[in-house]
This record gives sequence, C-alpha cells and structure tokens, in this order.
Amino acid sequence: MFQNLKAQPADKILTLMQAYRDDPRDNKIDLGVGVYKNAEGITPVMRAVKAAEHRLWKEQVTKAYTGLAGDPAYSDAMISLVLGDAVARENVAAAATPGGTGACRQAFELIQMANPDARVFVSNPTWPNHLSILSYLGIETIAYRYFDDETRAVDFGGMLEDLGAARAGDVVLLHGCCHNPTGANLNAVEWQAVIDLLNEKGLIPMVDIAYQGFGDGLEEDATATRMVASQVPECLIAASCSKNFGIYRERTGLLMAVSQDRSQHGLNQGTLAFLNRQNFSFPPDHGARLVTMILSDDALRTEWAAELEEVRLSMLDLRKSLADELQRLSGSDRFAFLAQHRGMFSRLGTTPEMVEKLRADYGIYMIGDSRMNIAGLNAQTVPVLAKAIIDAGI
Repeated sequence: MFQNLKAQPADKILTLMQAYRDDPRDNKIDLGVGVYKNAEGITPVMRAVKAAEHRLWKEQVTKAYTGLAGDPAYSDAMISLVLGDAVARENVAAAATPGGTGACRQAFELIQMANPDARVFVSNPTWPNHLSILSYLGIETIAYRYFDDETRAVDFGGMLEDLGAARAGDVVLLHGCCHNPTGANLNAVEWQAVIDLLNEKGLIPMVDIAYQGFGDGLEEDATATRMVASQVPECLIAASCSKNFGIYRERTGLLMAVSQDRSQHGLNQGTLAFLNRQNFSFPPDHGARLVTMILSDDALRTEWAAELEEVRLSMLDLRKSLADELQRLSGSDRFAFLAQHRGMFSRLGTTPEMVEKLRADYGIYMIGDSRMNIAGLNAQTVPVLAKAIIDAGI
C-alpha cells in the first residue's frame, strides 16, 4: 500500500524555516514564520495566560471530554469578543476547533456538504493553506484581485469586478482584518460596498479573522466582521486565538455559523458538532479554557488586553521605523505603505528573484512572494533590513 503514496509538495513556509535553521550566519534575520516575537526574538507566554494556567492547575479536577462542540462557555466568550452585540447570540451556532486552521477546514467541509456546486472566491494573494485545503477537498477555487504590486494597496476596483462574476450560492472568503499576506485592508466604505455586492448577488461570505487586536485595536479589528455578520442573511466566521492570546501550540479556534433565520440554529449547531465528530471528535480544551477564564475575569481580561495593546503598538512602531529608515536611505516615500499596512505581515511587492537575493546575500529570510513578518524585526535589525532592501535594488 505505502509504495503507492506520492510525495506531496513541500510547504514553503516550513521549508523556509528549515533553511533558516541550517544557515550558519550569525546575522541572519527570520521574517518568514508567522509568529509574534518580542525584541529578544522570543514568542512569550502572555502574563494573563500564565496567571490563568496557574489558576487552572490549582482548580481543575478532571480532564474528561467536553462536548463535541467544546465548552459552551468558550463559544459564548469568543462570540462576544468577535461579534459583540452585532448579532443576537441565538443566531450564532459555534464549535471549538483545533486552531483557526481547524475552523477553516470545518467551514470548507460545511460548504461542501451544503452546496457541492459552490465555488469559493479567494483573494489573490491569500494565506497559502486556504488554497491547499480547498484543493485537497476538491472545491473549485477562483481568485479575485486584491493586492496591487505597484501601489502596495488594495486593488478595490479589480476586486469588485472579479466578485461580480460570482453566482448565487458561491462563497467569498474574506480576511476580517490584518490581511495575510499583504497587510493591506479595506476601509469601512469599501467593506460596505462588498457587503452590498454580496447581498445583491446572493453570495455567502466566509470571514477568516486570525489577528483581532493586532491591527487597530480589539474593537476596531472586529468592525468589518460585525458589519458582515449583521447585514447578510448568513455567513461563516473562522476565528483563531493563536496570535492575540499567544497560544499557538494549544491550537485554539472557533467556527461560527451565523444565520438571521433563528430557526436554523439547531440544524447549524448539530451540523458543526457532526463535522467535529467525523474529523477529530472532541476538540482540544486547554487553550479554550484559558481563553474562557481570561475573557470572563475582569482582572485577567484587563491584563490581557493591556499586553495585547503593547504587542500591537510595538508592531506599529516597527512599521514606522522601517518606513522612515527606507525613506532616509532611498530619498523617496515609495515604502510609506509599510507604515499604513496593519498586522504582522506586509508584502514588499518585489520578485522571487529579489527575495532570493536578500536570502543569499544578506541572510534575510522571507516568503518567495515577498511577504515578511514585521514582528520578526527589532530595533537592531530594522536598519539592517532597510539597507539590504536598498542595496539589493528593490
């Protein structure tokens, strides 16, 4: 049997991580892997998470399974965090998943169950695992224009034109905030235009919100998702706690199915539980329990929100510092977009050949499409990166 297996294409990010580890140079810079790092290059355990874990260690009396959809208190806490009061709780079915990736996978499975003919429209570019999972499931995927390599901003006209080719029942995958991999986001007026198009054509939005709190703030980053959920008949939302709680390895996510028809809730909830049962049965609980404890305790929530704001502001400061240094070295404002983008990532808009030159000549590692993790920088490496970008002729 095993001899019939075929080698699968290597994951570009994981391959890049290994190449970085194997590079003997002391001055190498890792801007590839999508995790937050502090000034010391460490992905720290957040203070509120530490406190919650200590309390959990003292108080937890069982490791028995939770329900198929996870602990309802976790769903309640996350729905409140993401949606606020934009949608009544009774209109939202939810299930805990192994990370935001698990939420996306379950959402794609649900789409396939509900409408096998549905096509999924995906931004060009998008997070590569979106495309990988959709391809694996055999779901037809259509790219819509999103990022303009010349302006390093959203190609909104192209986006609307391409989405205009969608047909009723198709799904449009949207990034709730901090677009990965470009860092370029829609503004409120553009979001409303997209929502109007969705409703006009009978399209189903799926929002992937993996970076709430990393862009303009916890509430601000949820605005677009709340606009979508409150104005369309139904939508899917995949949320992740990996970044904003710093619990990457705990694999903590949530899939929400929102319907304005409250009578759909029971069917939607049962379907989410069924999908969990087929895939991994009961979802992991440790990270979800920590998130629930933090969001339901005023002191822990205040501590968490304060540290998350420190993280957000540190990334904004790195963005501004890099843009300023590039302006100083180049004598132009062509890199001003770096300060305008939000979240962990920005896309330089250069060629794979230039990205390889940065790696080979300067020990700077980023994804081949020129996506770089701003959080991989610090005060010492910002000028190093800026000089390399200019010296390389980007």
